[in-house]
This record gives sequence, C-alpha cells and structure tokens, in this order.
Amino acid sequence: MSAYDFDLFVIGGGSGGVRCGRIAAGHGARVGVAEERFWGGTCVNVGCVPKKIMVHAAEYGQWSREAGAFGWDMENKGHDWPTLVAARDAEVARLNAIYARLLGNAGVTSFNARATFIDPHTLDVGGQRVTAERIVIAVGGRPIRPDIPGAELGLVSDDLFTLKERPRRIVVVGGGYIALEFASLLCGLGAEVDLLYRQDLPLRGFDGDLREAMAEALANQGIRLHPGQEPARLEKAGEGLRLTLKSGAVLETDQVMFATGRVPNTDGLGLDRAGIAPGRSGCVPVTLEQATSQPHIYAIGDVTDQLNLTPVATAVGHALADTLFGGRPRTASFQNVPTAVFTSPPAAMVGLSEEAAAAQGPVDIYMARFTPMRHTISKQPRKTLMKLVVSQRTRRVLGAHMLGEDAGEIMQGIAVAIVAGATKEDFDRTIGIHPTAAEEFVTLRTLTRSVG
Repeated sequence: MSAYDFDLFVIGGGSGGVRCGRIAAGHGARVGVAEERFWGGTCVNVGCVPKKIMVHAAEYGQWSREAGAFGWDMENKGHDWPTLVAARDAEVARLNAIYARLLGNAGVTSFNARATFIDPHTLDVGGQRVTAERIVIAVGGRPIRPDIPGAELGLVSDDLFTLKERPRRIVVVGGGYIALEFASLLCGLGAEVDLLYRQDLPLRGFDGDLREAMAEALANQGIRLHPGQEPARLEKAGEGLRLTLKSGAVLETDQVMFATGRVPNTDGLGLDRAGIAPGRSGCVPVTLEQATSQPHIYAIGDVTDQLNLTPVATAVGHALADTLFGGRPRTASFQNVPTAVFTSPPAAMVGLSEEAAAAQGPVDIYMARFTPMRHTISKQPRKTLMKLVVSQRTRRVLGAHMLGEDAGEIMQGIAVAIVAGATKEDFDRTIGIHPTAAEEFVTLRTLTRSVG
C-alpha cells in the first residue's frame, strides 16, 4: 500500500480538474478532488454556460424585431429579466450537480472545501490533513478590477450573474472576449451600453480584418464605442455612477462593469510551502508536460496562464491523467486551437491571423464580405466576414476567420481541416452546402492580396 492517502489529489473542481481526476480514477488511481466554491468552475457557473444562455435570450429579441420582414406579426413587449435568471440558474445548477456526480461515479473522493499546501506532499483540506503522491493544481483564475479610485463601485464579470435586474445604462470597460460578449448581450436585452477599450480596435491579438468588422458590428448593434480610452476614476453620482476617463471625458451611467483582465487564483494556496515560485501575476509555471518545479506537482488550466480556454484545460487534464496513470504518455497541443466570441453576430477563428502568418513568410489572403440571406430580407445592417490565410510556399491554410451568424459552429469543422493540414486546393475541391454562409469557405477563388 502507498504511504500516501491518495495517488493523485486535484486542487480545483473546474472542467480541467474534474476531467483529470475522473480519467485518472478510471485508470485505477486513488483520487481526491477538492473544490471550495462550485463544481464545474468558472465555465459552468459564472462563464461560458450562463453567458451563452443570456446570448440566446438576446437573440430572441433580435429575431422578434426582424420577424415582420418575413410575414410574422409579432409584438415584442420587452424582456423579463427574472424569467431569464430563473431559467439560467436552473440549468447551471443541473450542470453543477452533473460535475459532482461524474466524480462520484468514477470513484473519486470529493471534498467541498478549500485545499492549501502544508508541504510538497501534504494538504490542508477544510481542516483535514491529506497526503498525496502526486498533486495537480487546477484552481483557475479570477477577475480583477483596475487600479483606479472607486473601482470597488464597479462590477466584474462574475457579478453579472447575481444582478437582480437588468441595468438601464451600463459602461463596459475592456476590449477582450468577456467585455465584448457582455456588452453585446446586455445591449440585446435592452440596456444602453457604452464600451471603452485602450486599443484603436477591440479583440487585441485577433486578425486585423476581423477586428475592424467586429467594431462595425458592435456599433451597428447600437453599442456606443469609445476606442483609445481608459478609466481614471469612478464615483457615485446621485442614484447612478460617474466614470471619468483619462481623456477627461465623463460618462454618466447606472453600472460599470470592468472586464479588464483575470489573474491566476493562487493567493493563499501556499505555493511557497510546496517549494514552487509563482510566475507573472501569480501563475504557476509549468513544463510542456505540465510539471512544476516540483516534479510530482502539476498545474493545468487558467492557473498556468498559457491558453485560457475551457476546452484546452479539459484536453490538458485528460492528457495528464493518461500520462501519469494510463500508460499512454502524451501532451495536448496548443496549436490551431479554435475559439469563438459570442457577440451579436459572433466571431470565430482558428490558426494564424494574417499579421502572425505574414511575419513567418509570404501568404495569400482570400476574403469575402457580404450580407447574409436573412438580413437581405430583414434589411438589418449586418455583414458577414470570411477569410482564409494561405501559405504561398506550401499552400496550406494557416488560418481561418469569420464574423457572422453561426461562426462558432462553422469554425469547429474548419478547425478539423486546418489541424489535418488541408491546403487551399483541398478547400477548393470540397463541394459547398447551398445555400449557406459556410459554403463561402470552399468557394473563395479570388485572391484578395498577398503579404509577407
């Protein structure tokens, strides 16, 4: 028998931690998992899942307004926030229970408690002393507020899911996924939204053409954009708030949401007692095999600050369990990871942007912008962007980018082709499904430009 209580102990019951623990137990390991807040982590409880439900709610409003163009006589009396909240929270509770049940069915010992290090092999789990031969840190991240006076008066992303009523006016600060998604869904549900961000365009790091199209789409939705702006001070103003910008401009509003970043959730974890030195912003540095400076302690997911996406954490957790206990050493790839931004309309991408690809060598760009069929009828000012980035030397498709309805659904299939190494000629040989927007990816024939 092992001298330890567990062969593997996972700190954190989010998507990555649950998958790692469950697969390791399936391989025969004695596994414990501790979660101090809620099973399923950020994604299930205050992230992907409840957010997407609210995105769907906003879309129904849009469709009802456009229905008249298709012959439907519909009356939109406005949105009922409590009904949405009840439906959203019920689904979150259902999924939360499923995550806990998955571990129990796999034979994992679950602890509804905070776990912190006592020494490299010993943990304090809700006051109980627990030892483990191997330990996985999967505590995820948390949102932060900017360092400005009055920041405590503003909301962070988690707070959206505790609001009892929809704000009439809200300023969203930030230019990344979370800021854009929350600004878009709140606008769709009837709020007046101002969005301010430091860059000249939102979505820093995404393809330039997609960023430009996104800014146009957000403005067409009715969101007031404030590019190149940063908050300086937040203060109460009567029943509302006053946000002063560094430019001197002032925005009067009911709520301010800061979506200005997240940091690894390692405060108080006791990394020093485990002999691990944290990296930037408190992240846990790891090797390609997810090992920390202590070879028996591993870290996965957002706490490593590598590629902070739920499916990545899940894939890494699965690969680590297979490596440690399944006799199948492997790592999950961080290349060509598809991702989507659930704005209205949504955006999605996989592979390299034009800018990143051109820095590596000459590339050909194929791109189309058009009004999708639904909006040629409804007369809404919506455009779809579809773009392929192709290596001139190998003809491989290095990146695909889209802004338009169903972008996330379409990009999942495109990602398979790009991961498999498909060339532009492979795309050209593929017959399109007509009439769809997706067929445009296999009918792009005219070279837009060559760069690099």
